[in-house]
Amino acid sequence: MQPRVVIIGAGIVGTALADEITRLGWTDVTVTDRGPLFRTGGSTSHAPGLVFQTNGSKTMAELARYTVEKFTELEAFDPVGGLEIATTPQRWTDLHRRHGWAKSWGIESRLLDPQECAKLHPLLDPDRILGGYHTPTDGLALALTAAEAQARRAIARGACFLAYCEVMEILRGDGRVTGVRTADGQEFPADVVICAAGFWGAELGRAVALTVPLVPMAHQFAKTGSVPALDGGERLPMLRHQDADLYYRTYGDRIGIGYYGHDPRPVDMRTLLYDTASEQMPSMLPFTPAEFEPAWRESQRLLPALSATELAEGFDGIFSFTPDGFPILGEHRDLAGLWVAEAVWVTHSAGVARAVAEWIVTGTPEIDLHECDLYRFEEAAHSPDFIRRTSMQAFVEVYDIIHPHQYRSAPRELRTSPFYTRQKALGAYFFEGGLWERPAWFDANAHLMAELAAQGVEFPVRDEWSGSFYSPISIAEARWTRTHVALYDMTPLTRYEVSGAGAAAFLQQMTTNDVGKKPGAVTYTLLLDYNGGIRSDLTVARLSDHLFQVGANGPLDFDWFTRHLPGDGSVTVRDITGGTCCLGVWGPRARDMVQPLCADDLSHRGFGYFRALRTFLGSIPVTMMRVSYVGELGWEIYTTAEHGAALWDLLWDAGAEHRVITAGRIAFNSLRLEKGYRSWGTDMTAEHTPEAAGVGFAVRQSKSSFIGKAALDSAAPPQKTLRSVVLDDPHAVVLGKEPVTIDGVVAGYLTSAGYSATIGRCIAYAWLPTAVEPGAQVQIDYLTQTFTARVHAEPVVDPEMSLIRR
Repeated sequence: MQPRVVIIGAGIVGTALADEITRLGWTDVTVTDRGPLFRTGGSTSHAPGLVFQTNGSKTMAELARYTVEKFTELEAFDPVGGLEIATTPQRWTDLHRRHGWAKSWGIESRLLDPQECAKLHPLLDPDRILGGYHTPTDGLALALTAAEAQARRAIARGACFLAYCEVMEILRGDGRVTGVRTADGQEFPADVVICAAGFWGAELGRAVALTVPLVPMAHQFAKTGSVPALDGGERLPMLRHQDADLYYRTYGDRIGIGYYGHDPRPVDMRTLLYDTASEQMPSMLPFTPAEFEPAWRESQRLLPALSATELAEGFDGIFSFTPDGFPILGEHRDLAGLWVAEAVWVTHSAGVARAVAEWIVTGTPEIDLHECDLYRFEEAAHSPDFIRRTSMQAFVEVYDIIHPHQYRSAPRELRTSPFYTRQKALGAYFFEGGLWERPAWFDANAHLMAELAAQGVEFPVRDEWSGSFYSPISIAEARWTRTHVALYDMTPLTRYEVSGAGAAAFLQQMTTNDVGKKPGAVTYTLLLDYNGGIRSDLTVARLSDHLFQVGANGPLDFDWFTRHLPGDGSVTVRDITGGTCCLGVWGPRARDMVQPLCADDLSHRGFGYFRALRTFLGSIPVTMMRVSYVGELGWEIYTTAEHGAALWDLLWDAGAEHRVITAGRIAFNSLRLEKGYRSWGTDMTAEHTPEAAGVGFAVRQSKSSFIGKAALDSAAPPQKTLRSVVLDDPHAVVLGKEPVTIDGVVAGYLTSAGYSATIGRCIAYAWLPTAVEPGAQVQIDYLTQTFTARVHAEPVVDPEMSLIRR
């Protein structure tokens, strides 16, 4: 018997979901909406429909690409092309970066001079611009046409659409969804309910104890009267003037203007639901012309032909913003069968629907969705205050030039390690990740630069872009780690305690490697999805027969573990990150520094690599793990948060005679690149198999069973492989996501990159055709420059792996 599916919302997402789910063979689908079909009154009804595919996220670009392909097939897409223009040098440089993204993700694009821009869009004043970025396959989605066309296809397969049928309650029993109840008292039984209600979704989630972190925001859109210069009905490309927070599209002989430059205006959904209960278009609020005045003045300067017309109409349309700008997708962990597909713009709608339909029907989407997953946020990020403040900031920054190392300014200091005050006293500059304050470098180490320069270490001068949110002190910190000893704050590393009589069997089934070793063993292993893609990489330390400590990558790992727990209560998974802390002590002098503090034998013979030891340093109880993400002698040293400050002081004092320093994330990243260590979510994702990502050694195929094993057993050889590349020019620096070309043809793209203080070159990872061997020359397009590089055997530094086994 087929599962019964109810989709809440018949906008662009709900109709696409109905089409994609029925295409996969589930045809008992009912779609409800509180408004009429198909102009339902939500964001789809007023969406301007601009589809720009280029995005810094490969996932979002892929979702947009599929949307373009599908809407073209449905004759609901007008491929007028997209044109983004620069009026400042910073924006012109950024358009080069966007052009690089497009080449990395396979999107046709080109950079134009001002005259070429004006030829494409004759209303432009070429003297006002420095250049433009053109994407010919972008265009206008006819959102209502696309919604109805997808609905008609779903109906032909058996789906049912109901207008004026507002879902008021989600029914449940025995921990799973059982159906929905509508405003008129009807009940619709269901095995799967998908909330695609747009900006109403957060309210529906609240009713079932689910936080859907989105904020409905009002956004200005206006249309001009007739523009005499458009009397011929020219088809002009969509236009973005991001330096002024503006975008434009044509409506025959009129111009539509969207504006993000006004203050963010979050909408209280409870008030909106009450005030608009009888309105046909509750998502369109009255226009606020005073706030639009700067937009209109700037539009007339950029497009002088607009001086011959006037603003004829406008509205403030509501649509969803999230704390990080990505959609909210996934299944409620505590109410099986309830899914959400929210905060999805028309641009990505069909791609999202296909991925979510695959996820629901087959269990695993073909595309990596970790950036969009419902459970990607830390606990503090679920607070109403955090969601509101960060979503408002996302609105402000929607067209800003955001550096990859530019982190939110507020809220900050939500998660700090016990070492935080010591780090601040040493002049730490903090990055933010997972809401943690993470030192990037320390001003206290500036004096090392002169000492190392005298020894021949170079500190190349960076260009303005790569030199932002950066200090050359990080080179000194990395070099010092290789020659002396350094402390690294590893507290933000997510840690789980997995315990119980069934813990060993559970972890054996969940992970790829053999974690069933004797207590004291540490194992590097992977979490795979059912397609054999890498969901995460872990370190699993067996501390006793029924107790394991797992180093993980974040909330998605906890979600995956929790969903697979046995029902007999034999396994408990507990997040211990906040109650513990960790210092990495690494470098050739690490043992000289730490051994005097410990009664146990810390020699290589007494405490070998990939071993764990529960002991004391001084009077402080610690768990030490002989692992090293920087590829040096040393340990990760864990203790409870109450002992954290004392642990820091103990190690700092003990390290004085060995000239210990504390080092930051930039040095840490460059050292791990030297050693060929991957970063999940950046270098590898669920779209990659272990073999392709170069971590096949973490798979024990002799195990009888683990999640993803069957898929690996039948997997074809990978067509692309993750490789290390080393840039030829010692002054060349790249940051990641740049396209890689071979013989003039784009062959792949970079993932992460960092300057190596050991070899005096920038090292990066690149996804390249598997046939490309070490020694091959490649070219990397970085902003306005092209650098040459060589594919390098791994690891680039210390291939004998002798440093970590001293």
